[in-house]
Amino acid sequence: MEQLPFPPAEDLLSVAPRYRELQDAEAVTQVLTTAGDAAWLVTRHETVTALFGDDRLGRSHPEPKRAARVSSSVLIGGPVGDHSTEQARHRQLRRLLAPAFSARRMNSLRPLVGQLVDELLDELPRQPTDWHQAFSVPLPVMVICELLGVPYDDHPRFRRWAIDLTSLTDPDLAAAARGDLVAYIDQLIPHKRNNLGEDVICDLIRAQDENEITDTDIARMAAMLLFAGHETTVTRLDVGLLLLLGHPEQFDALRADPALVPSAVEEILRLAATPSATGGLPRYARAPIAIGETTIPTGDAVILAPQVANRDQRVFSEPDTFDITRTPNPHLTFGHGSHYCVGAGLARIELQEAFSRIPSRLPELRLAIPRHELRVRSNSITGGLVELPVTW
Repeated sequence: MEQLPFPPAEDLLSVAPRYRELQDAEAVTQVLTTAGDAAWLVTRHETVTALFGDDRLGRSHPEPKRAARVSSSVLIGGPVGDHSTEQARHRQLRRLLAPAFSARRMNSLRPLVGQLVDELLDELPRQPTDWHQAFSVPLPVMVICELLGVPYDDHPRFRRWAIDLTSLTDPDLAAAARGDLVAYIDQLIPHKRNNLGEDVICDLIRAQDENEITDTDIARMAAMLLFAGHETTVTRLDVGLLLLLGHPEQFDALRADPALVPSAVEEILRLAATPSATGGLPRYARAPIAIGETTIPTGDAVILAPQVANRDQRVFSEPDTFDITRTPNPHLTFGHGSHYCVGAGLARIELQEAFSRIPSRLPELRLAIPRHELRVRSNSITGGLVELPVTW
């Protein structure tokens, strides 16, 4: 049985060749995880799509101590939550958070996001500069602070915790960071209760009595939103720019025709992934699941690999080609069905506002070092780049 991670491709934005070989051969394959346990790897677009919306898969396990581990991550390394209440809890969380990420609220944020993009571009340090620190980190951090009602001045602390929380090598560090992040939100709640405003934390406070949620529940939900609401977007801003800089003709086309921005962002979302040691997103079978001639037994670990499914040639013509005019583009970056990412609209707005301005504001933007010298955050569950030196 083969073990993850597979040997990487030569290019840092390509998937490991072995994924493609397995995808071509069969819909599901049993592998060993990085933790050494057996799991079922799912790589085909059709099958990943179906399993995202299948109630027979979940994040929890009836016997957590006996469950297969995918990695040492405290977030996605193994089972999470109470097996008996997971599905009801998921529905409650979706119901609580849906208004916070409604289309109305997201669109009301768009002018602010555009303003923040312009300000960051106006204030870029002297070149060459690290785009990661100068632009890709501060933009989503400022936006999620605005949405949640968290002081931006505190961002050095929670940004450090967010980075530590993604660790694949130090679970104690990651667990401590999660505790610090929850404690940080918890200490904000009394002040916000006495000064209710129009932000997500205040929305959750207003919903407490009706939904029987505690301050601790709010702190945990908001802490994960603070983490997830900026960490993954940082990676997509970095890798999205790298994709465009690697295809200067498409960078120029985007500058010449801003109407291409929405389709360009969807193509960035499809391909904006760096190699992952975990292989994908862990789930556990709540009941037997038949996939072709294979049956996944109850309790077995399943790894959904949307980053590989996004390059399935059965769905995408020339799947490894970056094409900002690609349509339709049914990528699975945000999941599917009842597990579709609640923050997808926010991420799209941030990426659209950024990539509608960058080509025209910085038409000569280019890498300041050879592409092969870029370093990937290989010990992080969210991947991404360590830095992105650019000049213009």
